Amino acid sequence: MKIAILGTRGIPARYGGFETLAEELSARLAGRGHDVTVYTRSRYAEPGRSEWRGARIRVLPAVPTKYFDTVSHTFLSSLHAALEGFDAALVCNAINALFCLPLKTSGARVILNVDGIERQRRKWSVAGRAAYRVSEVLSVVAADAVVADARTIQDYYRERYGAASAFIPYGGDLSPPQGDETLRALGLRPERYILYVSRLEPENNADIVVRAYREVPGDLPLVIVGDAPYARDYIARVRSAADARVLFPGAIYGDGYRQLLAHAAVYVQATEVGGTHPALVEALGFGRVVCYHASPENDEVARGVALPFDVNRPAGIARLLRDVLNDPASYSVFQERARRRVQENYRWDDVADRYEALLEGKSVLP
Repeated sequence: MKIAILGTRGIPARYGGFETLAEELSARLAGRGHDVTVYTRSRYAEPGRSEWRGARIRVLPAVPTKYFDTVSHTFLSSLHAALEGFDAALVCNAINALFCLPLKTSGARVILNVDGIERQRRKWSVAGRAAYRVSEVLSVVAADAVVADARTIQDYYRERYGAASAFIPYGGDLSPPQGDETLRALGLRPERYILYVSRLEPENNADIVVRAYREVPGDLPLVIVGDAPYARDYIARVRSAADARVLFPGAIYGDGYRQLLAHAAVYVQATEVGGTHPALVEALGFGRVVCYHASPENDEVARGVALPFDVNRPAGIARLLRDVLNDPASYSVFQERARRRVQENYRWDDVADRYEALLEGKSVLP
């Protein structure tokens, strides 16, 4: 098939979960003989690159503002793709539901991954939340099939809109890192640091994590990996709350990211909003001891193989980290449990199988 992937920042992946999905899925579909194009925003594209891991890259501009970055790029991408004769398209993010229509009109089969309940994110204004609410309604009528990356999101669409969706999570079986230069550049030693990875936005609670870490004794670094293009004030607050042990290397991708995940003593996931979070699944896949905020979405992935906390109780986060760091041997049992969970439920090849079937118009078990 000739397949388009729209609605992400593009490939190579340099931002978040949708970009990871675009890269890992496009590579596997291309490897199976499909002709895959990933629409990529110009400011995230690598100059001169037109292909990545077997998939074509189509670079188009976007309006680089908080409210129009995603929709402006997907609008242009949908118009372009509608003229290119694609057999099928994967559109990411519920806010892009309206742009499924040009693709359907062109004869393409359209799949929409709605992500989490985005209107719950604190960064959005009243108008932004209203736009997401309308887009949720459009999602269930504008696409040929809807994908939920978490069972809780699947339940939400069924209960609120009476809409069926296909459950397809993210994969967590990343290839092992090839080096250790990222650790060395940051002055880190394997198994001697705590890792947090997320976009630095309020509902991901990096500020709470760094404040809680002030109550954890010792000299182990806490490494806060991530950034966000429209959250300068919040990032400044996170930095001001941190003590001298906290490192802020910014966003790190590719082998450097895998190096940090593979060698962390503890991984912390503090997100409140969203579906399945790729970094959480990937940390489990590397067999890390994971401490996570027990939201329904995170529980779905990590219950029984990781250690829950309530992000609204920072003292509990500090106590949990103290316990794990003081007696790591007692918690090592979670490492093999985590690896097994990912191998049984979160493999990228299985993810690609389900997307491929949907794009071909085949039925996929809910």
